[in-house]
Amino acid sequence: MVEITIKRKPAYLHHCLRCPVLIGSYHGVRKTKKNEIFQGLTMNFDEVILNRRSIRGYKPDPVPRELIEEIITLAMRAPSSMNTQPWSFYVITGEPLARIRAGNTERNLAGVPHSREFRIGEPFTGKHRERQVGVAKQLFSAMGIAREDKEKRQDWVLRGFRQFDAPVSIIVTYDRELADSDDTAFDCGAVATALVNAAWSRGLGTVINSQGIMQSPVVREHAGIAEDQVIMKSIALGWPDETFPANAVVSTRKSVEEATVFVGFED
Repeated sequence: MVEITIKRKPAYLHHCLRCPVLIGSYHGVRKTKKNEIFQGLTMNFDEVILNRRSIRGYKPDPVPRELIEEIITLAMRAPSSMNTQPWSFYVITGEPLARIRAGNTERNLAGVPHSREFRIGEPFTGKHRERQVGVAKQLFSAMGIAREDKEKRQDWVLRGFRQFDAPVSIIVTYDRELADSDDTAFDCGAVATALVNAAWSRGLGTVINSQGIMQSPVVREHAGIAEDQVIMKSIALGWPDETFPANAVVSTRKSVEEATVFVGFED
């Protein structure tokens, strides 16, 4: 069993210990009087993977820079093609994030076409569309949004443009000179997965999304994104609001039998 262990007591630890999503996931906490070190405070790897879910409702409490740096440090242990590490991160909060939210909302309501910088392909069909609709039904059911309630559905869409009102947005970018390689997008997916799992292990919620970067000129202006970077994804991050109904939604996964072909194994 792989474990992630915190060897010290950072200033943000009280959030972790109070966070409902983590209750029952930490073991063997012991506080020493001499140096306030917490020993054996762990969440094992399986618990992180199995319990993590996308969080779409957040408390307004700020997230310390120290904690975000720790999470990104862990995330960047993710593998990449030939160790190219094509990713960069723009971590945004406060007034710059408020300006991005306002710009995204204004332009989308005005009907400005999206300007995402990555390929999105054709609309989903078949089983992929079924899965997309399935999780939407779960979320709308949790939030009490009826199919015919256009106003509430619009409010939900606008929430995505606002990065789900999270106190922090992490914009994942990659080096433009690697834009022609499919390995680059794969590598960004690996580091994003590592990041959301590291965040969860420390009591923070996330949701990977593209709504927050649909209007890339707005993001570039207020986040100061360099011209040699391509915007890949955004990750909303913050302390989960346990009273927000959609945060309880756990999306389904296809089975190992459906996803896997074993070759050369004995039955």
